[in-house]
Amino acid sequence: MHNIDIKKSAVETLELEATAIQHLTQTIGEDFVSVVNKILNLQGRVIVTGVGKSAIIAQKIVATFNSTGTPSIFMHAADAIHGDLGIIQENDLIIALSKSGNTPEIKVLVPFLKQTGNTLVALVGNLTSFLAQQADYVLDTSVSREACPNNLAPTTSTTAQLAMGDALAVSLLTCRQFSDRDFAKYHPGGALGKQLYLRVADLSDQNGRPEVAPQANIREVIITITKFRLGATAVIDKHEILGIITDGDIRRMLEKYEDLTGLTAGDIMATSPKTIERNELAVEALQQMRQHNISQLLATQDGSYQGIIHLQDLLKEGII
Repeated sequence: MHNIDIKKSAVETLELEATAIQHLTQTIGEDFVSVVNKILNLQGRVIVTGVGKSAIIAQKIVATFNSTGTPSIFMHAADAIHGDLGIIQENDLIIALSKSGNTPEIKVLVPFLKQTGNTLVALVGNLTSFLAQQADYVLDTSVSREACPNNLAPTTSTTAQLAMGDALAVSLLTCRQFSDRDFAKYHPGGALGKQLYLRVADLSDQNGRPEVAPQANIREVIITITKFRLGATAVIDKHEILGIITDGDIRRMLEKYEDLTGLTAGDIMATSPKTIERNELAVEALQQMRQHNISQLLATQDGSYQGIIHLQDLLKEGII
């Protein structure tokens, strides 16, 4: 075992798989174009099926299709012949994945698929196989060999299947002019989705609205900052924003003054605090915080104080 060059083995694997993917560029032909056009005009869904490792790749292709605007369902080839064929509806298109195209499950399944009259696409590694001969369209994912030293374990072949699935998905989203906002609709919990829809108010409204009057004493200021745990409080007089006091202002006050008697919020506040309208995107708040090297902004509505948005809010939401 110690004589095995691990790095060499890894590099050879990646080179074999890279070569296989590069070879796929030569297999993209009219069938590929026809399949994309069929899916673009599809009234139903894309049903993707396979068995073994091909089934795992099929599930990934389904996930990519669904997240990029192509309604898809995974159907395991073995389960299909035991009741799951009911998934298939009249206007669906079926993509069957198989390296050999001759597995027992595929040979049993394909005749049933042909009976339904649905379009059958073979994503297959053997162009002379039963599946390839029976399919309406063939996407060639043949490889010269597996990366496995014994040429047995599906490695290069599944990589080729995965890459072909990605090529389909990207071609479809490109044709649909699928934008980042479209992507966000299907990923509302993801970082990109949140950047495109999460607003300042969604976060600041959860934080409460710490504020003190300009004549408030230092004890009241510290209690207010501590209570809301936002590291700051606004200084408000007759609904007008006069300033902000942060944890840093408290520390600077202690350095500057030995006697705190008689000090008020108005004495230690920073004037002209940075603000952001509550209906602005939260990612805009992040940009302002970075620009000014600060940790919080006062949220406003038409200039009226509404609360505070803190850097930690953005961290919790995964926007940073």
